[in-house]
Amino acid sequence: MITFYLGASLRFFGQSELFPFSFSSLFPVASTFTFVMILSMAAMGMYQLDFRPDIKETLFRLMPSMMLGFGTMTLIFYLLPDLYSGRGILGLVMLLALCGILLTRTAFLKWSSLGILVSQAIVLGIGGRAKEFIDQTKNEPRRRPFKIIGFVPLPDEELHVPSSAVLPKLDSLMSLVNRYGAGEIIIAIQERRGGSFPIQDLLECKLNGIKVTDSAAFFERERGQIRVNSLYPSWLVFGGGFDQSLLRSGIKRVFDLAASGLLLVVTLPVMLITALCIILEDGAPVFYRQERVGKGGKTFTVLKFRSMRNDAEKSGKPQWAATDDPRTTQVGKTIRKLRIDELPQIFNVLNGEMSFVGPRPERPYFVDQLCAEVPYYNVRHSIKPGITGWAQVRYGYGASLEDAIEKLQYDLYYVKNHSLFLDIIILIDTIEVVVLGKGGR
Repeated sequence: MITFYLGASLRFFGQSELFPFSFSSLFPVASTFTFVMILSMAAMGMYQLDFRPDIKETLFRLMPSMMLGFGTMTLIFYLLPDLYSGRGILGLVMLLALCGILLTRTAFLKWSSLGILVSQAIVLGIGGRAKEFIDQTKNEPRRRPFKIIGFVPLPDEELHVPSSAVLPKLDSLMSLVNRYGAGEIIIAIQERRGGSFPIQDLLECKLNGIKVTDSAAFFERERGQIRVNSLYPSWLVFGGGFDQSLLRSGIKRVFDLAASGLLLVVTLPVMLITALCIILEDGAPVFYRQERVGKGGKTFTVLKFRSMRNDAEKSGKPQWAATDDPRTTQVGKTIRKLRIDELPQIFNVLNGEMSFVGPRPERPYFVDQLCAEVPYYNVRHSIKPGITGWAQVRYGYGASLEDAIEKLQYDLYYVKNHSLFLDIIILIDTIEVVVLGKGGR
């Protein structure tokens, strides 16, 4: 907002008698510009927790954000002439915003590299669950700064972490916290019954202002997922979230109808062109109908644009889709990359079989397999499946049992925490997935 006022002032610098606006009259357009730019940058993933790029990648995402913002503001000026402030002002404001964002991001990256913002924690446990924290650091080094100081062993626990990471034994956990300056203790042990669990030490730390966090809550907070190997049935029953109230269901249904209706109007020309391209390349049918599992385990017929050959499953046995799947047509490769093949599911949403946002619906064949092999898989069927979802924007396309487990952990997070605000965040992130072609197969 400041850049808009600054741009307007610079546009008429030294010509105050020609300045056509008062500062109060600029407030509506300045507010609109701020809102549009925040949405544009969010749509390109610039507010993701795991977005820690260099300046080159920042520019790669910032430039499309600026173009999207400029185009949106131009459209708003056309639809709402009262907000029009002139192309000269808008161009100058965009230039100032670009410079300001780059300077701010550069300063933040420099500040982050100094390690001042790094959170420090001690992990209680040295077993398989504790090892996940080391794996996370190795696999996702660009995630939000977080440092594991070391691991505290408990009696009769098998060592799964490097011995060099095990902290020396002191009188109490509080002594370790004071010695290493930790601000959090993470519980990463499987068995908590018996005399080996240091409940009194943890209580002492808690009363002295040290945060004590369960590993399931840690991964929910840091990664936006609920780890199936860290879950207890009691945590699901007595924990917060999992709101399935009538009010929440009603709000979600209104949102589904509004979002689907708007998307149908906007994408109708794209859908017509896609149908024509499919017919020209591989003939009819245009749509692909397939049985999927929805809310409560009930099956329904999902509608998608056909992206594979007519004989894709001539063996009669369902198959996972693979990267560069040879069964995919040339048109199919494009529409799957851009997620255009999902658009006919709008009609499933309007029929009430799906939501706009929710877990991806799977085929009964795979659901039976996954329910038998993956704990808590059926929890994702407590809400309607969606066209897009938290797992889709955070992980991408699933094509194996391992992928299904990883995506389930994001689906569980959504089932626990779903809200109108989270739905809007997912829709904004979906724009990034479509624009950058992430996760398509």
